[in-house]
Amino acid sequence: MNVRAVPVIALALTLGLSGCAMEGKSAAERTVERFYTAVRDHDGQRACTLLAPDAVEGLRTGGEVCAKAVLDLDLPGGQVRETAVWGDEAQVRLTHDTVFLHRFPLGWLVRAAGCRSRGDLPYSCEVKT
Repeated sequence: MNVRAVPVIALALTLGLSGCAMEGKSAAERTVERFYTAVRDHDGQRACTLLAPDAVEGLRTGGEVCAKAVLDLDLPGGQVRETAVWGDEAQVRLTHDTVFLHRFPLGWLVRAAGCRSRGDLPYSCEVKT
């Protein structure tokens, strides 16, 4: 192998791997944006299609259906400030909220939303698995 080719190959691999991370990052952000657009448009059915199955089940308390329950929550949303992706898990920080996602075979779904930091304690979330 040509020694001069090694840095070029290393650079190509680095760019390729960062491209995958960026792709996952933007896909997670798009899911969060679609979720909050549905909530803002009072389309609970569409919002629930963007939730992980356990999150949907968590909203079905007291016989209430997900589509109504998700609209009854205090979900402030906001603009995307920061996104972190770790394999199949992601955290999207918004101006007024934090959202946690998981990548399923069909794409990113929201596991928890309406989350607020409590310092050293776990986040307090309106939607949770």
